[in-house]
Amino acid sequence: MRQRKNYAAIDNFRLTAALLIVAIHTSPLKSFSETADFLVTYCFGRIGVPFFLMVTGYFVLAPYQRGIAGIRSIGKFLRKTAILYGISTLLYLPLKIYSGNFSLDAGQWLKEVFFDGTFYHLWYLPAVIMGCLLLIVLLRCCSPLSISAAVFVLYVIGVFGDSYYNLICEVPVLKAVYGGIFQVSSYTRNGIFLAPAFLWMGVVLANGKVRLSKTQAEAGFLISMAFMLAEGFVSFYFKWQKHNSMYFMLIPVMFFLFEFLLSEHGTELNMARDLSMYIYILHPFCIVLVRGLAGALKATKLLVEQSLLHYLAVIAVSAFLSLLLVRGKQALSAKR
Repeated sequence: MRQRKNYAAIDNFRLTAALLIVAIHTSPLKSFSETADFLVTYCFGRIGVPFFLMVTGYFVLAPYQRGIAGIRSIGKFLRKTAILYGISTLLYLPLKIYSGNFSLDAGQWLKEVFFDGTFYHLWYLPAVIMGCLLLIVLLRCCSPLSISAAVFVLYVIGVFGDSYYNLICEVPVLKAVYGGIFQVSSYTRNGIFLAPAFLWMGVVLANGKVRLSKTQAEAGFLISMAFMLAEGFVSFYFKWQKHNSMYFMLIPVMFFLFEFLLSEHGTELNMARDLSMYIYILHPFCIVLVRGLAGALKATKLLVEQSLLHYLAVIAVSAFLSLLLVRGKQALSAKR
């Protein structure tokens, strides 16, 4: 593994990634331009989830691959994630019931628990668990080259079921195949098709065999991001998209971004990890709070219909509640 020197940029970027995920659920530029909002939110903003997956690959799976950490270490991570998923599910259950999205159908519940998420933003948690389990199996029986090929093929399948689905769904065989997939999972951005590629990329970068200078990584990121914005715009313009979480150019974008962050040095914000996690978990709840508060203050046009102000208000409430939780956690740890 690359010798640890300073991971401040990686840890601090967690907050940026969390804010990008909030943007995906609030569309901050929609009041100004649908196209600009799409490019900023649903193209550039799509780096948030892959970043967190690469962090898991880098710090959780890579030590296991190199024999530095055993299966118990990964088991601890998976248990913590599963517990977080369970608590989050209970937190959002009243909202789910209130919104009329609660179903007693066992098949629907299995689909949500393992793939779609028990609330719309929680799909990431079962995805990272499933992706880790899949890579553990691959690490035990396949060579690195074979793993790279396998996760790339899975990702390509995912992309054609996501940003390019309406382009290929007229082919009867492909429509039948993807129809079967969508019976099990509403989207291909899940723990089988999306997560393994970025988890594995984190493992590969942790091995330290690929090293770029800061200038090279920055240039690579800017160029690949330009191509991804173009890819996103074209697939959006021609209405090829079923969803917009997966792009071909997202892979080089994330490679260069992570390399750039690894080359950066700075001071770590102590609470960045916990703060970003709480913002991610709480922001849909805060969207409801902001809407309710705006209604009570008769400020719906300002705090809800004005998309940028709505986004900033959700961020403010999410950050405030998250900060309270971080401080409470710190106080509890101090007492112990």
